[in-house]
Order: sequence, then C-alpha cells, then structure tokens
Amino acid sequence: MCQQCDNESAVSDHQISKRNFLKTISVSGLAMAGLSTREVLAAVPKPDNVMTPEAAFARLMAGNERYATGASHPFDFQRDRAALVDGQNPYASIVSCADSRITPELCFDEQRGDLFVTRVAGNYVTADILPSLEFSAVVLGVPLIMVLGHQGCGAVVASIAATEKHQDFPGHIQTITTAIAPAVKATAKESGDRLANVTRKNVLLNVERLKHAAPLLSKLVAEKKLKIVGGVYNLSTGRVELLT
Repeated sequence: MCQQCDNESAVSDHQISKRNFLKTISVSGLAMAGLSTREVLAAVPKPDNVMTPEAAFARLMAGNERYATGASHPFDFQRDRAALVDGQNPYASIVSCADSRITPELCFDEQRGDLFVTRVAGNYVTADILPSLEFSAVVLGVPLIMVLGHQGCGAVVASIAATEKHQDFPGHIQTITTAIAPAVKATAKESGDRLANVTRKNVLLNVERLKHAAPLLSKLVAEKKLKIVGGVYNLSTGRVELLT
C-alpha cells in the first residue's frame, strides 16, 4: 500500500476511534479531555441536558410544577429515538420508591433520556443502587441526585410495624423494614404525623448517606459538581415537597 493510502487509513481510523470515544466517555470526562464546550455539546445525544447542578435542580422542580398544574408536555418518543441509540446523558438521577403511584418521568414532566431512575420499595440506598448512582454521576456526568419519598409509603408503614410492634413479614420483606428502621428510631420522640415524620427522616438519612459516600460521590459533592437533595411526593397534589 502506498504511503498516502497508509496516511489516509490512519486518519480514517483516528476519526472512527474519536467517534467511539465521544459516544462512551462521560460529559465530565469530555471536558477533562480538553474538548471545547461546542465539541462536548456535539458529542452527547441531548445537549440541553448538559448543565450545572443548580440548573438541573431548577429544571427538575419546574417540571414538577408543570405536572402538578396539568401543563405537562406531550410525550414524544420519536423526537429523541435516533439520538439515544448510541448513548445517554441524563441530567438528574432519582432514587424513587417502587410504588406504582410514583413515576418520576411523569411527576417531573421529562422525556426518555432525561432521568436516570433507580427504584426500590422505601426509596433507600441499597448495595446495588449506590454503584448505579456512582455510574450516573461519574460515567454519565449527571449533576443532580434526588432521593424521592412519598406520602402513604407502604414500606415505611411496614417498617414502623416491624420496629415498634415487632411484626414479622414473610420472605425477604423484612430486609426492607430493617433498612428503614433507623428513620423509625430517630423519630420516636417527634410529635405529629408518625408516618410523615418517618418518611421525611428516611429521605434525609439517605441524602446524607449519598453525600458522604466515598470515594466517588463525596468527592463530587465537595467539588460542587454534584448536588444531592431530598423530597417527598404528595399523592393528592402531585407536588414534591423539598426537604433539603
């Protein structure tokens, strides 16, 4: 093969490698690689999702306001379908309860590719959810995590019964009640609605756990590259009450 062909082949291979690199590296990694803002935005499937933690938080809550007031945007599967085939860059991660009445994409009025959602009954951080959130923050460059509890949570009700009345639950359900038990114990002397108090405390304890989760999340929080907040979804109004 001639020298010119060799050079052209090398350039072509370099361009292909660069495209593959841009599809797999995180948003924060792209910036650290020395790419300009324009190049970063061109490399991700949803450029509007590249934002600061504060902007992500404002967008999330604005979406909830639209949802609560009946002004949600129509869901548009076609719009982002092709772009999302090769990758994702959501702008927020949600730790949500598995309750069928809670759907983060709906209550924050977002489309596919906008939210990175982990779900478990009782919305607490499990051994599997933590690395999932680390992946979202470090690999995908997500700048915001919200722990989302909700009104009338059955997992919290069960934990109160198991902790205070020593009620046993079948199978592995006791694992959930045990995980939420610290919130039950921490609010034992609080006045007011018992279920609401434990629900809020459970959210706050998990927010703190994530903020201090070494070595990855705690570092991003300290560098102000990641914001972690907590909220409780009201089943009656659809609004998310902020706790942090």
